[in-house]
Order: sequence, then structure tokens, then C-alpha cells
Amino acid sequence: MEDIEDLLIGTATGTPPGFRLPLAASVATKTNSNRRNPNQKQRTQLATATPSPIPGTQTIYIKTFGCSHNQSDSEYMAGQLSAFGYSFSDNPDQADLWLINTCTVKSPSQSAMDTIIAKGKSSNKPLVVAGCVPQGSRGLKELEGISIVGVQQIDRVVEVVEETLKGHEVRLLTRKTLPALDLPKVRKNKFVEILPINVGCLGACTYCKTKHARGHLGSYTIDSLVGRVKSVIADGVREIWLSSEDTGAYGRDIGVNLPTLLNALVAELPPDASTMLRIGMTNPPFILEHLKEIAETLRHPCVYSFLHVPVQSGSDAVLTAMNREYTVGEFRTVVDTLMELVPGMQIATDIICGFPGETDEDFEQTVNLVKEYKFSQVHISQFYPRPGTPAARMKKVPSNVVKSRSRELTNVFEAFTPYTGMEGKVERIWISDIASDGVHLVGHTKGYIQVLVIAPDHMLGTSAIVKITSCGRWSVFGEVIDTLNLNQVRTNKASSKETPNQDAPSLCCRPASVGSSLQEPESCACGNDSCCAKSTHANSDNTSSDVVPQNQNGRNFIGWVLRKRKHLLHKKFDSSELGSVKKEHGSSRKWDFIDKALLGGISFSIFIIAVVVVALSFRIWSQ
Repeated sequence: MEDIEDLLIGTATGTPPGFRLPLAASVATKTNSNRRNPNQKQRTQLATATPSPIPGTQTIYIKTFGCSHNQSDSEYMAGQLSAFGYSFSDNPDQADLWLINTCTVKSPSQSAMDTIIAKGKSSNKPLVVAGCVPQGSRGLKELEGISIVGVQQIDRVVEVVEETLKGHEVRLLTRKTLPALDLPKVRKNKFVEILPINVGCLGACTYCKTKHARGHLGSYTIDSLVGRVKSVIADGVREIWLSSEDTGAYGRDIGVNLPTLLNALVAELPPDASTMLRIGMTNPPFILEHLKEIAETLRHPCVYSFLHVPVQSGSDAVLTAMNREYTVGEFRTVVDTLMELVPGMQIATDIICGFPGETDEDFEQTVNLVKEYKFSQVHISQFYPRPGTPAARMKKVPSNVVKSRSRELTNVFEAFTPYTGMEGKVERIWISDIASDGVHLVGHTKGYIQVLVIAPDHMLGTSAIVKITSCGRWSVFGEVIDTLNLNQVRTNKASSKETPNQDAPSLCCRPASVGSSLQEPESCACGNDSCCAKSTHANSDNTSSDVVPQNQNGRNFIGWVLRKRKHLLHKKFDSSELGSVKKEHGSSRKWDFIDKALLGGISFSIFIIAVVVVALSFRIWSQ
């Protein structure tokens, strides 16, 4: 069917974003009668005779692939569906409808989408596909008979879901305005707000499919972004991630620039640095003229000293073929200037191995660049030709050569030990997540270095002073020696008692892992921030996440006990540091609450057993 524009085209009335209207009354919908299942016709006739289920009573399974911008879109869609009564499940078999938010950066991501669509069709699940794949490749055979929500139509998801549940196929793709920032939102982590500052970009990279989906640059106004920041801080958010296809290009379409926006946002952050700002990915061309202003912002106490700047290749010849619009020398200028002006500055970057025409000499220049700067975070990917891009028509490097170069660069990168020397240092960290091992909490330093600590769950969303005890390849381990924001600690603890089902789910990028490289959401091959940039993972083919509010009470209690016992055990064998730990954590006491509770429980059980034995003995004797 043809793409549907706006619901109210041709009418004199309008509705606020997310407002439910009977879709059939506004636009034509197509009954989904062309499915391959032979029983579909019979089910359609039955549905006509049987009243449809009440809207808002069904369960939705949401699957998200790709970047942090996609993650934010999924959170917005989940928020609107939740506001209209829909519930969510992380078990696709228990859901009444699947909502799949897709990524078009690399072939493996789209292959994963194809797999889940095929599974949904075979399970007779109503499907709604959102994201960059349907927006950039509308004619895909895999999308036939499936409802579609475009990247600028996420505020219409409720209507599309309701019509899809009725058996209709709906496609909403074309729109000239950006979705509102104040839509309802269900965050994957209640302490982290992913804030899109613009969509699209000004580049024309020869390999990038994202431009086909996200389009030309479209920036949100400074006032709307400032208003959103005020709102999320009031909601208790502790980290704000600015997300964009190219942060540095912000505002060039509306007559402002990135430094002006950053100054306005930083002015709204709490002076105690209880809420931190993370600047998203930026390509070199658009920040060269603002390096000193950007450095000043990165030095601010409320801004992480971290920036994701993709280089993609260390060869000017390859960058020219990619149409990246900068040279390796300009990339060096960006990195060298920020490293000089910002204490503790951390730079993440991206590399594409095996771009068409890349010679051995070109690749050697890339390896030498990585060796020179020893980046702590590098996203290494093999070149994937994307249909419809100029690079797809270029002469390809043999696949075995591409894989060999990728492995070589990965080995070079993994040989670095970027955090050596941090042992014994005292750092302030901001704690926002639980590690995948269920034992550690995850915090970050001012330079966004990941620190794993053992602490109670009510410290999530707070700040602490830690002493670095050991360093791994992908993160460091620390010991809490003091807590900040004590009022917030008490508030979180009280809140966890009053509303036990409101614990925060894991981050958009997937929970932190211990002792291994963290996989991040797909970086756009053109650098689309979209990198969550927690830590880097070489050759990551595709990533995904589920946006489902999860109940973690059982895991939290057991995890807290494990963390507590492990912490006490660690202190026993490291008594030299006993004096550095505050008594409020209970780690310097021989007997804490858990020990006493366990001893009391055991004693009470023994007493009950003794009473029962005596009673039985007396009964037998009296007979």
C-alpha cells in the first residue's frame, strides 16, 4: 500500500502527539489478508464477526537494534504505549505483538532483523517494524505485509499498534516535523536520559545507509532541549547522553552552533555535579572551528571528559574514497588539542577495515595511528557494502584480506593496557548500573572510565569517592571510601522500600560485563554516535536490546547479599586498608546485620526442631 502521511491531512483539526484517534476514520488501512498462512482468511472472517479486544490491554515485546538514538526512540515508543495501558514482556512468546526497532548500519544487523521477522511470522505474531531499515529501504521483500513506523513517526506508534492488532497493515513514513521531546518515555535505565539533539547529518559518506533513513540535518531548538533537561533532572536522572548522527553539526540548519547549546545545557545542571552530561559522537569537520569552546565545556565539573570522534581510517586516500571531508591531520588536530586542553581526556574512535581500494600501505597507516594514540576505546568493524550506497559499487577487497586486517588491528588494540597506573588513585565516580555478574555496581570517572565497585543497590544514581584497587583491560575495580549525595542515598533506599517494583533496568547499551570487552550499540559506520561508548568491542556484528520495565527485586536482594559477603571476605584478606573504609558501609565490623540475621535464623530453627522432638517424645511416652 502507499505510504500514509499524517492522520489529519485535509482536516482543520489537530491533535497533540500520541493522542489516540480511530485510525480508520482518518486514513485508509489495508487488511492484512496477503499473509502466506492458509488459515488467515478464516481468521479474518472470524475477527470481523468477533469484537476486537479492548485497546491497551495487550502485551508488547520490544526489540531494539543499533545506536543510542534508536534506544531513545524505543523508550519513547514504550512510554506512549505504556501511557495508553499496554504492558511489556521480555518473553516474545508471551506477547500479543512484536515491535522491532531496526538498524541499517551493517549487514549483520539487518540479517538479525530478517531472522526475528521470520520467527514472528511463523508464530503468527502481529508485527510492527520501526527504525532505519524500513525508512531507508521501503521496498524490502521482508517488510511485505508488515506495519511500519518511520523514524520521525514514533509519536504515532499507539495508532499503528492498535490497527495492527486489528489485522490491518499501516505504514507511516513521511513527515516534515520532528517528534516532540516531551512525549512519555520508559527509560531502560531510570538514571540515564538519552537526549537526541538533532537527526540526520550534513555528510555524504559513500558507505553510509543511515543518511538514507535519517535524512538531512534537522536540529531541535535550544529552548526545547533546555526544557527537556530541566524536566529529566526533576525526574531524578543522573546522566544525560546527547545523541545524534553528528553532534558537531548541531544547529547549522537553524542558525546556532554546538557550543551555544552546550553552554545553555550546562547552566541547568546541578552545581553539586549530581547529574552529569555526556557529549555524543562528533565527526572532525564540524568541531575544528570550536575546539577551544568544546574543551572548555569538557573541563566543566558536570561534563564527562570523554568524546567519541570516529577516524575510520589512517589513510587520506581511503578517507577521500569514503568522502569523509577531513584528513588524518585534521583528526590529529582534534585529538591533540583536546588531550592538551582537557585534563584526563578520553577519546574513543571507530575504524573500518577493508574499505574498497584499501591497500596494505593504507592499512599500515591505520595501524600506526592506533599504535601512536593507544586509544582506550576503539570500535573495529569490517566493511559491509550497503545496498544503494556508492561504496557498494566499488571494487571490494577480498573477504579473507578484510578479516585478516580486522584480526590484526584487534590484536594491536587489545594489547594496550590503558588503565595501568591507576592503582591506588582516589577518584570520584557516578554510579548508574549493575554489572552483568550481579555482584558489582558500575560507575564512571570524570573521564568516563568504567569502575566496578561492591556496594548496596541503593547507591545506584549516586556519586562516591573510590580508591582504585586493580586494573583490567576494559575497566578498573574500586573500593568505596566515601559517599556523596547522602540525601539521595537515603531517598533511593526509602523509595526501594515503598515501591519495590520500581528498580532500574539495565542500561541501553546492555549491562556491563566483568573481565571482558563490553559490547556497545552499533556505531554508525559514519560514526553515528550513536555509540554508547561504554567500552569497546572489536568486530561487533550486531547488538540489540529489549525495552522492557523489569522487576529485579529477587536479583537485587540476592546480589546485595553476594556483594556484601564478597566485600567482607575481601576486607578480611586486605586488612591494611580497613581504615580507609567508612564504618557506615559495615565493612569494618566483624558482625554485621546479615551475619546476625543468619545466626538468629539458624538458632531459631534449632530451637523449633528441639521443641518438636521433645513433644513427639512426650507423646510417645504417654501412650
